[in-house]
Amino acid sequence: MSSEARLYTFSQETKDHLRKFRLGTSRSNEPQAVIYYIDKNTYEIRQDDDKTVYKSLDEIAEDLPDHSPRFVLLSYPLTLPSGRLSVPYVLLYYLPITCNNELRMLYAGAKELMRNTSEVGKVIDIESPDDLEELPKKLGAA
Repeated sequence: MSSEARLYTFSQETKDHLRKFRLGTSRSNEPQAVIYYIDKNTYEIRQDDDKTVYKSLDEIAEDLPDHSPRFVLLSYPLTLPSGRLSVPYVLLYYLPITCNNELRMLYAGAKELMRNTSEVGKVIDIESPDDLEELPKKLGAA
């Protein structure tokens, strides 16, 4: 077992929610996202308290904190240049340049564990909510 897996934890409820979200969004025709954070006291990775499922990149941008990292799981339907519909499932690793080194290290250590546990296809690093505007292009939209 890796050291990350011993330090950081997921409750069974969170693991179940991750799986349900991944399976439930794979055929969606609208964007869906959830935001996760790390509890600094217990090192538990869990969904933000309000349990919101975001339906647009603008909604996500509004709720990202200015000075604290977050993990955002995003299912984002888009049309590829070939005309085919694709629904990539990605992890947005939000790490604002204004956050302190302690938080940077905390989230950096959990990044791979979050990627593997959530079973995303790709991880995209973003530093500001404005970076979300470039997301469709990064995902290969037409």
